[in-house]
Amino acid sequence: MRIALGVEYDGGPYSGWQSQPGGRTVQDTLQAVLSKIACSPVAVTAAGRTDTGVHALEQVVHFDTSAERPLSAWVRGANTWLPRSIAVRWAHPVTEEFNARFSAHGRSYRYLLINRPVRSAVHAGRAGWFHLPLDLAAMQQAAQCLLGEHDFSAFRAAECQAKSAVKHMYSIDIYLSGDMLVFDVSASAFLHHMVRNIVGCLVYVGKGKYPPEWLAQVLASRERRFAAPTFAPDGLYLRRIHYDAKWGLPQEQD
Repeated sequence: MRIALGVEYDGGPYSGWQSQPGGRTVQDTLQAVLSKIACSPVAVTAAGRTDTGVHALEQVVHFDTSAERPLSAWVRGANTWLPRSIAVRWAHPVTEEFNARFSAHGRSYRYLLINRPVRSAVHAGRAGWFHLPLDLAAMQQAAQCLLGEHDFSAFRAAECQAKSAVKHMYSIDIYLSGDMLVFDVSASAFLHHMVRNIVGCLVYVGKGKYPPEWLAQVLASRERRFAAPTFAPDGLYLRRIHYDAKWGLPQEQD
């Protein structure tokens, strides 16, 4: 049978999601525990990869197994063996037509940015930080040019393996909560480092280095060299993977 899981993790201790020979990744850690529960090797397919230091509020994976286990075994049982930095949130049986990656029609990320003169100890590794005051209204204005379908090559990492840089940006919301700036971004899909590169550009606008119109010029250029440096991974969270309701996944609503 095929099982889908919702997985939450702190990416700080790991070398990203994707399995590596050294084994210090979220995927390797999760697979080892699921294999122990199934009493046979289990390989998971994820909705998307996350880099070193990037977190997930709800990564979605699927795997096939012939082991007959109650759904609670894939949740509470797995969480008994998993380290504190990884937790399975839910398990749901799906048909073989479901694919965690290819059945998704959208993805949402969140970036948390502490904006105050001194760094935070409590949020270390879990939020970015910028010491100068940032103009929220200017950043909100600049972000509007990103909505819709565009070629996002200007925000693409050199090592990005995506076949096309054309993506549809559904929404980008920026708001302040105390001294924390929150960037919520949803799109059909994302390029490697795309969110962190967008945040870097918005910070340039927010601190007054460029006017809001500059971001539209960067987008139109399709040239990575015109954009800001990639922002730190600490504050980036894979927030949600979007699927059709027909799959019946027990995901939380936005």
